[in-house]
Amino acid sequence: MIEKTSLREGKYLYAVVSGSEELNYGVCGINEGTVYTIPTGQMAAVVSDVANGKIRPERRHLAAHQGVLRRLMEETVPLPVAFGIVADSRKAIQAILSANQQAFLDQFNRVDGKVEMGLRVTWDVPNIFEYYVQTHAELKVARDRFFGSHGAPSQEDKIELGRMFGQALNEDRETHAEKVEEVLSGHCFEIKRNKCRTEREVMTLACLVEREALPEFEEGIFEAAKLFDDNFAFDYNGPWPPHNFVDIDLKL
Repeated sequence: MIEKTSLREGKYLYAVVSGSEELNYGVCGINEGTVYTIPTGQMAAVVSDVANGKIRPERRHLAAHQGVLRRLMEETVPLPVAFGIVADSRKAIQAILSANQQAFLDQFNRVDGKVEMGLRVTWDVPNIFEYYVQTHAELKVARDRFFGSHGAPSQEDKIELGRMFGQALNEDRETHAEKVEEVLSGHCFEIKRNKCRTEREVMTLACLVEREALPEFEEGIFEAAKLFDDNFAFDYNGPWPPHNFVDIDLKL
């Protein structure tokens, strides 16, 4: 019933929202499509018509998708759908909503009145390996031993030094994340850790925050930052739809 490709026409899905009325959000969708809702029961799908069922992840399409979600956040908390999902008809949308009605209601009730905030902490140093050598005595000893005057290090020596560096990095990430989460837990409904994508990343957190408590959450960020020296950079962003706290499974 749902395809990401090979459809000649269909309904592009942006989100699921609470409500039983048919609403029109105007021309703001992908390919300048009119965005509207298809309700069934107590939930509604936010869609626009697409002439071709395959929507490529081009910048303009991604921007339109995110723009619709931001528009929805002005009035409600959307349950965001992953980019690129197209259903083949209005009837298919209604079947999805009917089959998943209780799951959608449960998820909406969980995130109602809340938004997602992101926090990314990085090591703000010229060379992360050299920083670790200078701040971790065991690494400095190993580096000096492997790369000393006795000649070029063996491949095994390089692998062992890399292993020690990776272990120290991950142990510190765990310790630092626990410190930040302890501070932010009083300002968040829930915190989720996402995987670090680069060596310089200390942590990437998704925080589910009461919309009315955003000022207190920001104060918590500054409070947590005080626990770290100038070798760390804090960058927070949002508010966003609760992507990390919603699981929209559209399989029937």
